[in-house]
Amino acid sequence: MKKIVLILTVMCAVSSFAQKMKVTEGSIKNLKGIRQFDVIFEYHDLKIPKFDSEVAFLKEKMDKRETKNPGSGEKFKKTWFNDREERYHPMFLESFNKRFVNDMVSVTENSDASYVIKIHTTKLYAGYNIGIVRHNAEIDAIVTVYKKTDPTIILLEGTYRDVPGNGAFGNDYDSGFRISHCYAKLGKNIANYIRKKAK
Repeated sequence: MKKIVLILTVMCAVSSFAQKMKVTEGSIKNLKGIRQFDVIFEYHDLKIPKFDSEVAFLKEKMDKRETKNPGSGEKFKKTWFNDREERYHPMFLESFNKRFVNDMVSVTENSDASYVIKIHTTKLYAGYNIGIVRHNAEIDAIVTVYKKTDPTIILLEGTYRDVPGNGAFGNDYDSGFRISHCYAKLGKNIANYIRKKAK
């Protein structure tokens, strides 16, 4: 029983750590009074666990699908990239914005806001769900907030690790669905950090 309690305590501590930004530059206090942010999403140099590169990941997944069903490999690749704008970004924006009452603080893409929040995804793990066993999707991200007219003026920069994504009470068989919930979680974490600490 003691071992189980210890394991659960460690798991909770690791989960809690993953939800907090590790600040590497600037301060959350620098965001005080800013009401609107433009959001930019970047995916360059993306790491996929157990693969040398994103290219290697896509090749293996596409080849496996093509062997079973010709044409499905290209379909997978197209969906892999389209999910970013169609699923991940909207989930981040919705999750972030609903944390604030009366649009007290808001984020949008391609806006004329004076400040930018850049979300650079550095690791993406799609997770899996084969019915009897499953694993959350996870992302790592570098979050950078800067003035649009001068990106060298960094107000805040930090990292998030192993942000989890799951949903539908475990019935999340689609990888894009699981990953989109990573971005919802990230949006929630960043919004709550600003709401509580940027004072």
